[in-house]
Amino acid sequence: MTTKKKWTLDAAHSEINFKVKHMMISTVTGYFGKFNATAESSNDDFIDADFSFSAQTNSISTHNNDRDAHLKSDDFFNAEKYPEILFKSTSFDGKKLVGELTIRDVTKEVKIDVDFNGIAVDPYGQTKAGFEATGILNRKDFNLTWSALTESGNIVVSDTVKLILNIQFIKSV
Repeated sequence: MTTKKKWTLDAAHSEINFKVKHMMISTVTGYFGKFNATAESSNDDFIDADFSFSAQTNSISTHNNDRDAHLKSDDFFNAEKYPEILFKSTSFDGKKLVGELTIRDVTKEVKIDVDFNGIAVDPYGQTKAGFEATGILNRKDFNLTWSALTESGNIVVSDTVKLILNIQFIKSV
């Protein structure tokens, strides 16, 4: 039986971003400042690896305090009642990561496109693995249902959310 290698997040070299259209004329970018991720893999290509991820909803930032407070409210994430966003993979074929994403009190299957950028040893002797991942989800599927229209009828916040994840792991010794 092959022993799975454990990998932990290299937070200094990782980021979780999202992009949402605002009034359908511009894009707002946000990120989560506090998150964690792990991987367990029996091979160096990570195929069939187990990935897990959590983000602290209270760490959301769009570089606008009023908007951030609104996102943390019950109109969106309700950071007080639902302090974490969770993800647990169910499969990874080297290109497509499939898993269960939980936001608020809703869990849904999501599919994320992944580029595995390889494994390298840093100047300090730590083995690192790097991934870039993108996905699209409908925020209303996760009870993030707040909506408003402008006077001209434009939607203030798009239902479509683009996810951009740049993750680096450190191989546990």
